[in-house]
Amino acid sequence: MNEKSELQKVSEEIMRFMRGKYVLDEVLGKYYEIDCLKFRQGKKTILSINIHEDHYDFQVIFGKTEREKFEACRDKFPGSIVDLYDKAHTYHDGKWMLIRVDTLETLEAVKKMILLKKKPNRKPFPKENAVYGKCGHRCDLCIHFLGGTISEEFRKELEARLTRVYNNVDWSMRCTGCGTPGCHTELCDQLQCAIEKGCTTCVSCKQYPCSRATVGYAKLGVQNILADDVTWAILPFVPYQYGN
Repeated sequence: MNEKSELQKVSEEIMRFMRGKYVLDEVLGKYYEIDCLKFRQGKKTILSINIHEDHYDFQVIFGKTEREKFEACRDKFPGSIVDLYDKAHTYHDGKWMLIRVDTLETLEAVKKMILLKKKPNRKPFPKENAVYGKCGHRCDLCIHFLGGTISEEFRKELEARLTRVYNNVDWSMRCTGCGTPGCHTELCDQLQCAIEKGCTTCVSCKQYPCSRATVGYAKLGVQNILADDVTWAILPFVPYQYGN
């Protein structure tokens, strides 16, 4: 298996962080001629990321309240971030900062800035009746699973959400869970990967969780995705749900 580049790790981590902390629409667009991904709540952009081949530019705008918060804890940020903050111009709608991110170290500082801008609003799925597959995904939230509490009416809604995200139109397969007579683990790419490595389950693999153990898109700028579609079409298939 090829070693992930630092930029790939940054891409996966920011998606895990933003989806795990916030309920936001993901909107593809352009910053001049550069592809960008905006995380939006209604018409308000919380974060915009310009996508370059060798780095990302994170556009963060601090209004008066966020600037006061930053000033109160500026000594907790790297000198490079503080210097960029001090030099950034303050317009009528706030202080605009464009931060080059190509390492996980820089990303950690930017994540703290995002938390200053918006308080997390993501509520994890309840765990009381959770059913987990050998891959670590939530079976009880899966459109294919027959042993959960998903109604046929809601299953139809899931079909629409999954179709928008994955561009597939056939969601008719049904499964009764790993190791049961109606199991379809032979169709599971994640589990086949684990077996090839000598493991009986994904979660018993030393490399878990890895990008192969996540069905939902984990990279920046794949497509436009509605906030509720992230919740129901991607997060049930992310190890540990949100990774918080």
